Order: sequence, then structure tokens, then C-alpha cells
Amino acid sequence: MKTSLEVEYWVVDDDGDLVAPDTLLDVSDRIDPEFVEPMLELKTTPCSSPTELRSEFHSLLADVVEAAHERNRRLVPLATPLCAAPSELPYREKRGTDVQRRTVGPAFDDARFCAGTHLHFEQSNVVDQLNALTAIDPAFALVTSSSHYRGEPILPCARPYLYRRSCYAACPDQGQLWPYVDSVDEWEARLESAYEGFRERALERGVDPDAFDAEFAPYDAVWTPVRLRAAMPTVEWRSPDTALPSQILQLAEEVYSIVERADAQGTVVEPPSLAADGGRRAVGHEQEGPVRLPPFDEVEAATDAAIHRGLADAGVRRYLRRVGLTPSAYQPLARRHPDTRLTKRQARTYRLDAASRLELEVERHCVRV
Repeated sequence: MKTSLEVEYWVVDDDGDLVAPDTLLDVSDRIDPEFVEPMLELKTTPCSSPTELRSEFHSLLADVVEAAHERNRRLVPLATPLCAAPSELPYREKRGTDVQRRTVGPAFDDARFCAGTHLHFEQSNVVDQLNALTAIDPAFALVTSSSHYRGEPILPCARPYLYRRSCYAACPDQGQLWPYVDSVDEWEARLESAYEGFRERALERGVDPDAFDAEFAPYDAVWTPVRLRAAMPTVEWRSPDTALPSQILQLAEEVYSIVERADAQGTVVEPPSLAADGGRRAVGHEQEGPVRLPPFDEVEAATDAAIHRGLADAGVRRYLRRVGLTPSAYQPLARRHPDTRLTKRQARTYRLDAASRLELEVERHCVRV
């Protein structure tokens, strides 16, 4: 099962101010611009194992960090820029972004404050892959890297709140977690329904039908935490924040192990009476037979608790252990930020601190190929 990784980073100058990546985008064909100017995305090729994925990502990151230093640029692994005004995050000129803004409404602007990590799995037993990743959704709490939005400390996991509960609140089918599925046909029926609803909303808000159709097809009109992609093709997990490479790669390896087992052995959703037995039957704890998933209402409850309380919530930690993850192995960057309002000057300092931590990991751990 091949796997690839995409990670978004803020770009700052040596003073910590948000800046455009400019010629950093030319360093590799595995660097993409993002829909706001001071952000770029690093992406690996499909890799045959977590070890290969780790090596390739380390090498790419080392190249980009070196090139950034030569250009007085630094990469910041934070889910939000902590304290930034919309004027500091200009959109790149893109018609699709304009269509989304008109369709979703003013809350769409919250998406421009979010930087995340996307993990792609080669499609195999798609239903089991989709459902396993759905159960794992609250794992974003393990790598939460920002609790601040426009200077204010809003929630322990700011990005999933901004992206799901704020930005796509009016269009939940476009940006919030979907329930488990019994077949790919069921998922694609949901996709078609979500697309038609999104298109109808766009036209109600004055978007030209031809302009909408030129920008969006069903597979391109949902930004849910778990989705199918036509490229490769893959099952994509979009839940985590951007974070330090050590944390992202550790999470990728743990999640890969669970999805690999689900792909090989199948999945089954536990009835509530069995799912409440302390987690002995859940994902990641049995070596034979189908992977057992918590009921979806428990996934939703854990996700909501993770957004609002993060790893400080004992129930979240218990849920994550239950689905085969190791909360004690993670030290989220968001914990390093004060539970108080940040000034722009303080935000610049924290951005530079996060950049320095990333660079130290590159220096210590990156294996060049």
C-alpha cells in the first residue's frame, strides 16, 4: 500500500513576518504554492513503506530549509500564524477561490488561517480504509500546533475548529467528517449529493453556472477530513495540523499501521454495548480478525472533545489509546503557547521559535539521499 505525504508551511522572513515564498517554489517540482501567498506545500511521491516516506520527506525538507536560508526565508510548522490580519494572508489569484468565497460566505475566510497535513493511502479495500481513517479522526489532538486565531486563544485545536465548525458550518457536507460507509457506491452517492447541494447554493448566490462548472467537479468540491481522490487513486486523511516533522512522521507511521491492518483484515463497527468495554476490542489492539471500530457517534463525541479540550481531556486520551495510538508519545507545539492574547510581536517570536525547532530536527535527523 503506497503512501504519500503533503505538509503545508507558513513562510516568514528572518524577523518572523509572513512573506511570499517567491523562488522557493522553484527548488523542487514537489513544492506547490497554496491558495494564500505566505504558504507553500511540500509533497512526497507515493512511497512503498513508512521508512521510504520518512527518508524522502526528510530529504525534501532539508533541501527546502537550506534554500530558504539562502533567500532569508524560514518554514513555520504551525497550524495558524497565531496573530495575523487577513491583509497579511492575501489570496493568490484563483477563480475557484472566489467561487468558494461567494458560495460558502464570509466564514470561508477562516480557511486562509489554516495549515495542515495530508496523508494519502493507495486505494485497495477502500471501504475499510475510509472507515478506519474516520475512526482515527480525533488524532489531530496529538499534533495540534496552534490554539490561537488572530491573536486570541480560542481552543486547544484551533485549526479543526476554524476549518470545520466555522468555515464550513454553513456547508457541513463540504468540510465536516462523514459517517462510516458500507460501500464505495454509498460514498459516491453522498459525494454527488454534496456536490449538487454546493452547486445549488453557489447559483443561489449569483455564481455563473459555467464558472462553477469550470472550477468544480464532484471530487473537487469536498474538503472533508477523509475523502477519496482520483489521483493515484488515494484515500486521503486531512485531519492533522502541520507540526514538527518528527511528530508528523510518527503519526503517519502509527496511522499507516492501523490502515494497513484494516486493509488486510477488514473492519467492523462495534455495537455501543461492546464498544463501551474499555477499548479491549478496538482498533490496533487485536492482531487477528477484522479491525473493530467505535460507533460513529462516539467518533463525533471524541472529535468534539478533542477540538475543545485537546489532550488535556482524559476521555480523548482514552479514545486515542483505544484506536491504537499513543498519546504519551506526542508533545503538541500548541502547549508551548500561552493561554493569553498574543501581540503581533509575540506571534513573530513564536513563529521563529517553531521555525528553529524544525530546523534543529532537520539538522539532527534528516537523512540526505
